[in-house]
Amino acid sequence: MIRSLFGLIFGGAREARALGRGVTSVAEVFRPNATRAMELGHDAYKAAHASHLAEFQYGRAGWFDSFVNGLNRLPRPLLALGTLGLFVYAMTEPVGFAQRMQALGHVPEPLWWLLGAVVAFYFGAREAHHLRCAKGSFPAATPAPRASPTKEPPAMDNPALKEWQGR
Repeated sequence: MIRSLFGLIFGGAREARALGRGVTSVAEVFRPNATRAMELGHDAYKAAHASHLAEFQYGRAGWFDSFVNGLNRLPRPLLALGTLGLFVYAMTEPVGFAQRMQALGHVPEPLWWLLGAVVAFYFGAREAHHLRCAKGSFPAATPAPRASPTKEPPAMDNPALKEWQGR
């Protein structure tokens, strides 16, 4: 009864589809089509990635690039070896070490915060860079369970999917 009432008001199946397309186009004026926005975003990402690849395809590292890469590799070993050197210094010359540690006590607290921020951002940015440049992607939390080969997929009762697969 409801179907016939709607058929009487809106017409047959052809008119209902036309009405549906009209409603969809009006709705897209107020709220963009999310699927189309994702497609356009992906296309923009692919274009930017292709542009970046083309820009650096034939780039060669010069002496300055090698020098800066060498400087970028220095902080971690210097910090590690410097910390070990402090222990050696404390054992070999305790008086001088104590004087320098007392002098560190006079450094204002905002300067310590600044030093901590610089070190944290340096190593945080470095870690983020290595995560982005890893061969895979970010480390997966847990691997997806494997489907057993003997188990059949569940039956699909989706007419729209069946129609799409039939095309």
